[in-house]
Amino acid sequence: MTNPLTHFDQNGQAHMVDIGEKAETHRIAVATGIISMLPTTLALIQSGTSKKGDVLGIARIAAIQAAKKTSDLIPLCHPIFLTRIAVSFEVNEAQSSISCTVTSETYGKTGVEMEALTAVSVCLLTIYDMCKAADRGMVISEIKLLEKQGGKSGHWTAEK
Repeated sequence: MTNPLTHFDQNGQAHMVDIGEKAETHRIAVATGIISMLPTTLALIQSGTSKKGDVLGIARIAAIQAAKKTSDLIPLCHPIFLTRIAVSFEVNEAQSSISCTVTSETYGKTGVEMEALTAVSVCLLTIYDMCKAADRGMVISEIKLLEKQGGKSGHWTAEK
């Protein structure tokens, strides 16, 4: 039986997975996460009057930059050529939260799940950083992969 943890070799040593023989395919990953905050903090973000500027605009750029730097942050990730990173936000006033969804794409030999997840994480951390002076009790949660397409394992979606 092969080890399902592909980043360990037969001796249990960490290694970078060999993708040399894998086929190049169109690969897509979608990840999401939520940051919850005080209603006054959400209002500050929505009004655009934060002392640090356009919170969501800067968080969007941070997400894109993070996706491009994933292999520098996650030790065994392959550097990949990203063809697209899309970042969207959904404000939930009733829950006083903002969800971030990132879609990452490539045409290559390995998936883009880690890039989407890293982008969401850094996006939400950027919102926290920009608003912490107003609300240190913000909570980042539910960072997860929603969907992946391409490669040998095909199309996967999270259970709802």
